[in-house]
Amino acid sequence: MTTIDENILIDSIKNGDTNAYAKLVDRYKDLVYTLAIRMLKNREEAEEIAQDTFIKVFKSLDKFKGDSKFSTWIYRVAYNTCLDAIKKNKKHQNDVAIDEYTFNKLDTIDNALESIIKEERSVLIKNCISRLPEESSVILTLFYFEELSLEEISKVINIEANTVKVKLFRARKKLAVILEEYLQPQNRISYGKG
Repeated sequence: MTTIDENILIDSIKNGDTNAYAKLVDRYKDLVYTLAIRMLKNREEAEEIAQDTFIKVFKSLDKFKGDSKFSTWIYRVAYNTCLDAIKKNKKHQNDVAIDEYTFNKLDTIDNALESIIKEERSVLIKNCISRLPEESSVILTLFYFEELSLEEISKVINIEANTVKVKLFRARKKLAVILEEYLQPQNRISYGKG
């Protein structure tokens, strides 16, 4: 969606077009939910935060000035809403199974095997990211999964782009340590001695 399309959509919403608002929610719901699940590590809370985010977006559309991309602004609203929930609840749950895999969508054995390998990697990485503190988790998610630039991430979490770069580097180092913990047992080969 181009900036012009987004501006038309925003204007339509401001003029009371509920279909335009539904389009906006549909366009950004996955992005907002992904950010919320990374920060809160709880599906129910993430769903509530996603709903709250879109209510806030609707109520504050007049505040969007177009200084950044609309998606960055929505991320910012979602990020702040998550921070508010974290402060309010003062709890984190790390026992979330993210994105359960369903086998019934696979067509052939070859596709199944390839999909399982990709999914195992994805689940492994998501599980490792979920073990990181929420700021590291969010930065990695925004950079790798949502493909935001350092500048866009800096606008979302309200810190300088250079600071984001440093935090991203540190988060990657932490993630590497966690990944190594996961992979260590798989790297040991038994030669049948014993």
